[in-house]
Amino acid sequence: MTTAPRDPADRTPTSNPVLRRALFWGGAIAAAIAVVGGILGFAFAGTEGLVSALLGTLLAVAFMGITGASILLANRFAGSDLFVGAFFGIVLGGWLLKFIVFIVLVVLLRGVDWLDPVVLFLSIVAGVIGSLVVDVLVVARSRLPYASDAQLPPPPSDD
Repeated sequence: MTTAPRDPADRTPTSNPVLRRALFWGGAIAAAIAVVGGILGFAFAGTEGLVSALLGTLLAVAFMGITGASILLANRFAGSDLFVGAFFGIVLGGWLLKFIVFIVLVVLLRGVDWLDPVVLFLSIVAGVIGSLVVDVLVVARSRLPYASDAQLPPPPSDD
């Protein structure tokens, strides 16, 4: 099976479909973790466990989504002279945003009585492991050549 050659004017990185697929399946696994975690959290810790499981899953999905979304946003600059700087600036900005939000949430949620810390922790861990598994499976099943966005120089002329 062969693929149609890409239009040379199309500068969209070939990693975009892989990132979109990872975001989609990451959201699907997060929904499953929210349902299972919510049921187990409610069964073991009552309403606090349910809220903790849902919040933990939401945090894991938000942090996973920020990474994928920032790379997709940065890929919009592909083909411009600013691509490298814009790409790394946007991705680094996404990582800094995640770090700051995480620190703020840890400070705000420390010691609140309406959360169960064990259920919150376990749901965050389940969300992180789930998103890592999704990323590995999506990338392993993608069919991208090693040099997907490379452009070869023109053939030599016989002058």
